[in-house]
Amino acid sequence: MEIQRSQLEQLARESCLLRDQQLREAGISSTVISQAVKAGELIRLSRGVYHHPEAELDEHLSLSEVAARVPHAVITLLSALQFHQIGTQQPHAVWILLKQNAVTPRIDYPPLEVVRSKVASAFSKGVVSHNINDIPTLITNPARTVADCFKYRSRVGLDVCLEALKDVLNKGVKPAEIMDYAKAQRVSSVIRPYLDALV
Repeated sequence: MEIQRSQLEQLARESCLLRDQQLREAGISSTVISQAVKAGELIRLSRGVYHHPEAELDEHLSLSEVAARVPHAVITLLSALQFHQIGTQQPHAVWILLKQNAVTPRIDYPPLEVVRSKVASAFSKGVVSHNINDIPTLITNPARTVADCFKYRSRVGLDVCLEALKDVLNKGVKPAEIMDYAKAQRVSSVIRPYLDALV
């Protein structure tokens, strides 16, 4: 039991966030985890996600929490805009992209907004893995995020799409790159008039 406690302490100091699965693979029992939480040596953020009380967590904690719980999800739309500091959106939930037939995760906090795709390339093209709080987190890149916003404009609003488009152009993203993702998302005819007006 004491060996598991010291292993847990070491893991908690080495990683910002710890997943239940990671702790079990290290041979730490759920009893030891529960005792550490009760003793204040470990803080439970959500089901199966923990951190050390002295760990320095960044402002993208909710993104890494979701990535820890749903590793195959891609952070997209308003959450990706906020991550890349595009526009002024402050999403009330974490927006994720899941496969069409994937089970919707049951997460109490943070709240989720789920969009779905049955196209396999939607989970790789324009998707970059970022290490947030020691958790690999899949997030769409800025150009892909803008194309996604136009694709889901009925959910996020056209004003959000236009603000994001202006902002990424001002930050140096090439119109051709945006159009490449727009074609992949089948929204090139929607984006082109706005893009032509801005460049």
